[in-house]
Amino acid sequence: MDAIRLHAEKLVFADGAIREEVIWRVPSPVPPSEHGYKYRLVYVVNGTRVIGYDNERGKGDHRHHHGAEHPYQFRGLAALLDDFRAEVEQERSQA
Repeated sequence: MDAIRLHAEKLVFADGAIREEVIWRVPSPVPPSEHGYKYRLVYVVNGTRVIGYDNERGKGDHRHHHGAEHPYQFRGLAALLDDFRAEVEQERSQA
């Protein structure tokens, strides 16, 4: 089985900020992740990543916030999207 794109969405806000989400189902987990998904979620302001969630090979599930990297506990796709979108909304409300 090849990777299958399950979700792809790009939203450009009126102020030019971008929220982009891409999720694939993969034939085997991306180590050290234990689930069958590969994802890249990013919020960009003025060309700079402010928030990002991804599961890179060798790093596993993690998130980025203003340049700092933190572990992320993957709890399913719905929770992943909810967590990311809530963090983006919180960031936008503080801007």
